[in-house]
Amino acid sequence: MATKHNITVAIDPTLLKKARSVAARRGLSVSALLADELRQLVAEDTQYTAARKRALALLSTPLSLGGSRLSREELHERRRLR
Repeated sequence: MATKHNITVAIDPTLLKKARSVAARRGLSVSALLADELRQLVAEDTQYTAARKRALALLSTPLSLGGSRLSREELHERRRLR
C-alpha cells in the first residue's frame, strides 16, 4: 500500500458540517470523501490533457479531402477571362 500523507485544510464550518453529512450518507469519513474526490479530479484532468494532446495532434496534420494537388499555373489559370 502506498504511503499516505496528512494535510490540513481550512474550510468554513458550514461546509464542514455538510461534508460530514455527505460522507456519512456514503459511509465514508470526510478524509476518504476528499481523497476520492481528489482522485477523480486528477483522473479527469489526466484524461482531458491526453484528449487535448490527441486533438492538437490531429489539428496539426492536414486533412485530406481527396483530389490532386494543383500546380501554381493551374491554380491561377483564367481561361474564362481570355
